[in-house]
Amino acid sequence: MKGFVEAASVRPPQEPGVVHRNRFCVGGVSVEVVGASSADVTLVPSLVPFQTETSVSDINIQVQWVAALGPVRGRRLFDSGTTWRLQENEARFQFDFNAPVFGEWPYKRLLTDRYFRRAILQMSEQSFMNFPCRAEPLGYPLDEVLIMHRLTQEKAIELHSSGIVGPDGIGNLFVGHSGAGKSTTTRLWTACEDVEVLSDDRVIVRRDTAENSGRMRMYGTPWHGEAMYASPGSAPLARIFILEHGQGNVLTRLSPSQAIAELFARSFVPFHRHEYVESALEFLQEVVDMVPCYRYAFEPSQGAVERILKLCD
Repeated sequence: MKGFVEAASVRPPQEPGVVHRNRFCVGGVSVEVVGASSADVTLVPSLVPFQTETSVSDINIQVQWVAALGPVRGRRLFDSGTTWRLQENEARFQFDFNAPVFGEWPYKRLLTDRYFRRAILQMSEQSFMNFPCRAEPLGYPLDEVLIMHRLTQEKAIELHSSGIVGPDGIGNLFVGHSGAGKSTTTRLWTACEDVEVLSDDRVIVRRDTAENSGRMRMYGTPWHGEAMYASPGSAPLARIFILEHGQGNVLTRLSPSQAIAELFARSFVPFHRHEYVESALEFLQEVVDMVPCYRYAFEPSQGAVERILKLCD
């Protein structure tokens, strides 16, 4: 019991009867966090630009501190092999987050309903006993894991991509695996054009609901790449380019089936449930029906930017 008595000092000071709240929004998904102390709802630095004052939330999280988190029986659905695991437990999902520094057991656990609307985030006092400064309830990868799963309930998807918005407010999306040139492309555009970068690594695409525009819109996320761009902004999506290294800055228009296959291979979709995969493929069909998609074999020079600026669909 000695360890648990000492561990209790890790719990942030609480004010009786006071409920602390904070809110952020990523990719059109708003999240409210509620806790017994201000530290429970403090946003990590990457989420601060995404803080919002909206009173309507798509996801509600309640932070709770518990003495320790042990294993819970359930059907395992996914294991990242390093940072998090997902289990199905009765009528809810259980996300366990692990790190070697915190020992064998999870240092935090997220329990959600099946629609990712309501969640309880349990923080382990035992895990943080020797690392009180590292007790960040909303720290990565929890934020991305939660948003990624919530997108399965909406017409939206997260893509491994760089989103670049021109002076006219219209956006181009450059999609690629790691090493395909997303950060390079971002640097080329920012060096020679007055553009806004929504992200250089992960962008969320969803239908634009403004005035039933019938367009797709892309949103920045907190999860940046090497170029370190992460913006809470958004923009109408005009074109999509599948990046690959090549010569001559060659653009090849993709058929809808080709585009879907390329985009799906570079998407962040929870593969552990077939309905999530089917929903993602259906949405990508809508995307490619509305947005022209190209394969882009580019060279890392200003000519790669000029080729896009001169493109006429």
